[in-house]
Amino acid sequence: MIINKVNKLEGTITVPADKSITHRAIMFASLADGISYINNYLPSEDCLTTLNIFRQMGVDIEQTETQLKIKGSGLFGLKKFNKPFNANNSGTTTRLISGILAGQNFSSEITGDESLSLRPMKRIITPLRQMGAEISAKDDNYLPIKINGSKILKAINYKSSIASAQVKSCVLFAGLYADGQTFYTEPEKSRNHTETMLKAFGADISVDKLTVAVKKCEKLYAREVIVPADISSAAFFIVAGLIIKNSHIIIKQVNINKTRSGILTVLKNMGADLTVSNINEVSGEAVADIEIKSSNLHSTNIDGSLIPSLVDEIPIIALCATQAEGVTTISGAGELRLKESDRLKLIATQLNKMGANITETKDGLIINGKTELKGCSVSTAKDHRMAMMLSIAALCADGQTTVEDSDCVNISFSNFYDVLKQICK
Repeated sequence: MIINKVNKLEGTITVPADKSITHRAIMFASLADGISYINNYLPSEDCLTTLNIFRQMGVDIEQTETQLKIKGSGLFGLKKFNKPFNANNSGTTTRLISGILAGQNFSSEITGDESLSLRPMKRIITPLRQMGAEISAKDDNYLPIKINGSKILKAINYKSSIASAQVKSCVLFAGLYADGQTFYTEPEKSRNHTETMLKAFGADISVDKLTVAVKKCEKLYAREVIVPADISSAAFFIVAGLIIKNSHIIIKQVNINKTRSGILTVLKNMGADLTVSNINEVSGEAVADIEIKSSNLHSTNIDGSLIPSLVDEIPIIALCATQAEGVTTISGAGELRLKESDRLKLIATQLNKMGANITETKDGLIINGKTELKGCSVSTAKDHRMAMMLSIAALCADGQTTVEDSDCVNISFSNFYDVLKQICK
């Protein structure tokens, strides 16, 4: 994608449905008894990967552009697939579905693409083994993973050293099959969509601060889910509207779940002219309209306590910091080295190529603002969030920018460039 600097951004837009919620809605509906309807789902590459795997296990799924009709197989009705499941690039698919497969009465194998095959899986293997699952993996940490399912899982009290919604969800899914009550405690609160859906689909779940508990379940119940717009997708346009002069954007009905909306807190702390209005609830999730106007921003400090609520937004927040006065520090973000790319390294190298002044630390970044960005050729490492962030950077950079492998945005936001064109003036 070749992108030139723009004068301003203006307009009212919608962004795609929430990726995390779509994944989970497909999974819960597939395990429920009866027919569930998932409205406004995200048909991205990652979510379709989850969809296809459940189809391969015999789940009846009808698909239109806006709705999924899923006839659930029940918790114990999934069927063995005689080939490895291909999770492609989706870490969410891999980690969450492992908890489900651990409780089945058949064996299975999960593979993925080159990027996914480098992402650590020991974090889910350890608790699942404690629950009695029989699992093997390359170097005991990487795909392919082989799971010999067992109906004799046991409940555990697991204290995680990392705040990861994927690990938490994996253990909670396995907990549905485990005798007794499974407890999961995390060091900071990660996104809570799994807890919300467990309750909605009829599981016996309780939440006490940083601990979630789920009891063995005989049946989940079908229901209708409306998936709200994804704040992780909205984040790119929120920051674009702040850092590009004379801009005014409204983004309609975005998920502002407190475990996901840390970016709004950070941007407010930086002096953003940002208004949240028309707050309401959709399928247990808080949603709102977000209005953004160009702003004179200043630096801020982001530490580990905030990271879980904005982990996917760090790349675009880093760009924002390059256009803010002062020195912004980000710490406690070591998890970004284990995403689709080493995002900390890529943020620093690629934005510095454009004229930013960013120093990479072991678990974060030091960003000196305000800097003038200049167009050049930048690498996305085929990471969708890096591609979108660098495209926004290109809009405020002098000259012309070439964003390599920009089609990787299809992983989460297939019409990203179409929406961007709507508001470029």
